[in-house]
Amino acid sequence: MVAETVTAPQVELPEFPARFRGAPARNAAIARPLALLGRVRHRDEALVDEIGRRMFARDEVGAELAAAMSRDAVPRVTTTALHRAIAEGAHDDDPPALRRFVAAIEREPDWLDRDLLERGARAYRRLGRSRDDVLLALSLIGGYRYVGPADLLVATGGLTGTTAMRRLGETTAWGYAVSRPGGMARDGEGFRVTAHVRAMHALVDDRFSRRDDWDTAALGLPVNRSDLAGTLALFSATAMLGVRVLGRRVPRQDGHAIMHLWRYVGFLMGVDEDWLFADERAQHAFDHHLLHAQGGPTPAGAALTTALVEGTRRSHDEHGHRGWWARRRLLSHLRLFLGAQGCRDLGQPVLPPWTVLPEVARNVVESWVIGAVAPGRRWLERRSDAGVEADLERLLGERPRRPADLPV
Repeated sequence: MVAETVTAPQVELPEFPARFRGAPARNAAIARPLALLGRVRHRDEALVDEIGRRMFARDEVGAELAAAMSRDAVPRVTTTALHRAIAEGAHDDDPPALRRFVAAIEREPDWLDRDLLERGARAYRRLGRSRDDVLLALSLIGGYRYVGPADLLVATGGLTGTTAMRRLGETTAWGYAVSRPGGMARDGEGFRVTAHVRAMHALVDDRFSRRDDWDTAALGLPVNRSDLAGTLALFSATAMLGVRVLGRRVPRQDGHAIMHLWRYVGFLMGVDEDWLFADERAQHAFDHHLLHAQGGPTPAGAALTTALVEGTRRSHDEHGHRGWWARRRLLSHLRLFLGAQGCRDLGQPVLPPWTVLPEVARNVVESWVIGAVAPGRRWLERRSDAGVEADLERLLGERPRRPADLPV
């Protein structure tokens, strides 16, 4: 299903938001590597324009739910009812908006292969610590280089170190839930968390699109279809690209399975189905066009990045060597993935990325030697899980429950 363009009430909007193609030379340089990976010989200007138009489009199913959760809605969807319906399914007497939301997340696309989902989850876990390093430096902080999404995060209160690190922990917990055995089954934790993420996005979009201090004409809708599609890619093709740069082997069949996992996650989140990709090459080609549609840097990006860099230091050991090392590792990853100019755009020092050298050596041994045999692959999965659980305890103060592994 392709989103319909929605304009804010009583406001006449242009065809594209002002941030669209806001820094063409800068973003062309950032997008150039993806042109090679996606084998993009000629940029599709119609696709770039469509990305711009969908910055004014929202998830209509989610928007209807958000409207039904307002205090004066009749019939009203309560938070309790939403949680129950996501966990158990809708009741016949539930409000129509809630029943339609549940019907949307329970619908299974024709291409869904649940065995491939499980293989994708295992392969995703085997990416290990480097996966989380890439998600933080390249996916999360890398996205702060562009006006729009970073401004929304600042508006929702993400500038303090405590808040920034908690949000990082919540994102980590989501990825952990999605990739657990059985996590994306109807009764799985990953399925439930993803459905809650979709509802949360709709509520944030509804709230901020009504505020006078959100400039829709300049930035697009707060949570729009283009930014949502871009966010999804950060967990699949971008994550695999990053770990390969760090020396980790991702076999073709693993990459295919990981793409399938996140394709289904995107389906549940309400990403437009024509922007759900089955293979990395197609995803890279789309991401290349997405980057050309972006705007320039924003002060919000530097503020958010500083909150995460300093929060990383404090969460490990504020005044000791562990905190220093954690901060230095993150700055090395930023230098490697975003380049010197990217670091400057985000207000960070430009330092040589020397800390990645032992990481590359470790990844080569783990993925090319240990991961070559089945017992080694299972060990990599357990090791990754233990690392994520330790991170969640550090970031959120609690370790997640671990369901028993499903048979392969």
